[in-house]
Amino acid sequence: MEAVRNRVTSIRVEIEAPAALVWEILVDLPRYGEWNGFNPRIASTLRLGETVHMEAVVPGAGRSLDVVEHLCAIEPGRRLAWEQRPTAENPDAGRREQFLEPLGPERCAYHHIDTFLGPNADKIMAEHGAWVKEGFDGMARDLKRRAEALWAARLI
Repeated sequence: MEAVRNRVTSIRVEIEAPAALVWEILVDLPRYGEWNGFNPRIASTLRLGETVHMEAVVPGAGRSLDVVEHLCAIEPGRRLAWEQRPTAENPDAGRREQFLEPLGPERCAYHHIDTFLGPNADKIMAEHGAWVKEGFDGMARDLKRRAEALWAARLI
């Protein structure tokens, strides 16, 4: 597989819960603050082309960024993606994709990828890639904890 420049990939976590449950968590945007330390606030209609407003916490910096992107893919149970589109004022762009992989009826795997695009992609990767990676890895671990706790509660 060819390496892609300016791409941040989270750790891949295996989750002891069905992919359908993990998908429910991923699309339950109003509850992100209950489990997601990287994106505690997110809002969208989840309709293709419409905006996704989110807060991205910069790990260890004590600050966050408000980010506005657009939903560009939704494949229930498999993939959720949004992108920053270039504008006349800001030529930067990027695409964030979250992937679910069923591993059986009660197990799945999750990871996500962010690709920086546009004329400043190299600079953005150099300045922000490390903390984005840290945030994505934390989100993957947070999602695993949330899904496994909810699944365990349903089995009781």
